[in-house]
Amino acid sequence: MVNVKRVKIALTKGRIEKEAVDMFQRAGIDCSEIMNKGRKLIFHNLKDNIDFVLVKAPDVLTYVEHGVVDIGIVGKDTLLEQNKNFYEVLDLGFGQCKFSLAGPKNSDFYSGYNRKKIATKYPNVARDYFRKLGQDVEIIKIEGSVELAPILGLADAIVDIVETGNTLKENGLVVYKDICKISARMVVNMASMKMKKNEIQKIINRVQIQIDKKERALS
Repeated sequence: MVNVKRVKIALTKGRIEKEAVDMFQRAGIDCSEIMNKGRKLIFHNLKDNIDFVLVKAPDVLTYVEHGVVDIGIVGKDTLLEQNKNFYEVLDLGFGQCKFSLAGPKNSDFYSGYNRKKIATKYPNVARDYFRKLGQDVEIIKIEGSVELAPILGLADAIVDIVETGNTLKENGLVVYKDICKISARMVVNMASMKMKKNEIQKIINRVQIQIDKKERALS
């Protein structure tokens, strides 16, 4: 009898969770237990030998890196911000938005020689962006509504995730520069990729088929 190893998958709570569940359902991987979850955080798919775990985005990579889950579904923004060890295996194509540099509408961010102050929830992303430009800036970490920082004079601009741009517009801010596009990704623990290679590859293949179908439908 073949020993099939159980695979644990961490899903980012919220929008990515919903779209990931839809993706797995289309791939024939039953997630009906998650769809009626209540307050539960761990779910079992006995047919496919998969456990699903719901966690916050920053914790997905922590669980993946430490090997308590084998696969993580998380936004590229989290991958860029956190310095963790993992294999990034698939761009899932949903949860699309972008990192942007934004600030007050009538301000010329690029003028003058003073050291600019940048407010952000993503200090590593912001620091890497300005380092590549060769521009020395002061990074200010913000946990809440980052749009407030330039309005109140704490910062000259912000680096943040932009989806529709409506929040920026409503607060008198505009995008100065788009930094990069981001979307949901599938990542795999390095040891798991060796120890559970067959089981994980089957999941990757099933999801890849759905990604390809969606891309063909849109082309």
